[in-house]
Amino acid sequence: MPYFLGIDTSNYTTSVALYDSDARKVFHRKKLLSVKQGSIGLKQSDAVFAHIKQLPGLVSSLVEETGVFSLRAVGVSVRPRDVEGSYMPCFLTGNTAASCIASIQGIPKYEFSHQAGHIMAALFSAGKMEFLQREFLCFHVSGGTTECLHVHPLKNGVFDVSIVARSLDLKAGQAIDRVGVMLGLPFPAGKYLDELSQKSNRVFRIHPTMKGADCCLSGIENQCKKRMEQGEKPEDIARYCIESVRAAIEEMTRQAFLICGELPVVYAGGVMSNSNIREYMTKRYPAFFAKPEFSSDNAAGIALLTASMERGDGACP
Repeated sequence: MPYFLGIDTSNYTTSVALYDSDARKVFHRKKLLSVKQGSIGLKQSDAVFAHIKQLPGLVSSLVEETGVFSLRAVGVSVRPRDVEGSYMPCFLTGNTAASCIASIQGIPKYEFSHQAGHIMAALFSAGKMEFLQREFLCFHVSGGTTECLHVHPLKNGVFDVSIVARSLDLKAGQAIDRVGVMLGLPFPAGKYLDELSQKSNRVFRIHPTMKGADCCLSGIENQCKKRMEQGEKPEDIARYCIESVRAAIEEMTRQAFLICGELPVVYAGGVMSNSNIREYMTKRYPAFFAKPEFSSDNAAGIALLTASMERGDGACP
């Protein structure tokens, strides 16, 4: 059986994916967790409850589309990152479901980090699975993480990563969400802030706040609040916010090249689906971006990692 199931229950999205290793095709379903208007996040207890309600329907929809009932293995994200102490209760929902499926079908269950899933999904979507056999840089930029990682070849289904640069305070996704909510946009605000920013013709000269290779992003929210109080147009504030994040990502990229050499760079995470950042960076750097549906939270990378783990040789699954 060439079918591998991946499950990811992150802080914002419930997602499931099925990987057909013969056809090398991914089928996936995902649904954002509902957040009240004006809010900038969810309590973990609310996220867990939302996943419990959403996960069965997504699995049923995936089975209905593919007609697949028998699996070779199931994989699941059980922690945010591959570091000691990394934990969020929301991942318990997916882990419980994966354990049940593995027991009923008598198949292996593999556990991964949410971040590893992002890396794998980005490689697959960008058509760069050959990077599994070489070193590269990968940005994981979202509401919970803003990091540049030095990624070494895949070994036994697990990425060996080290942090090259990171945000020392607010994460990029947090800054975007807070500014978006400030402007009356729905949460999570990335998609809507991107659309609003495209209505602006303003050009900003932005010097990101850096400490070595690391960035500080908390000033973005403060500057946007000040601009709003001064009566600037919402679209101009949105553009300022996006370009401020982009400037920080660019400087982190430049610093990473100085530290690690000019390796190819893969950009993953929900923030990296932004059209402004994507267009700017691809024109200036050896940069590769996942498609938006593979860049935001998704289970595709978990399904692919599961197939790789089952093979056991670290090659393209």
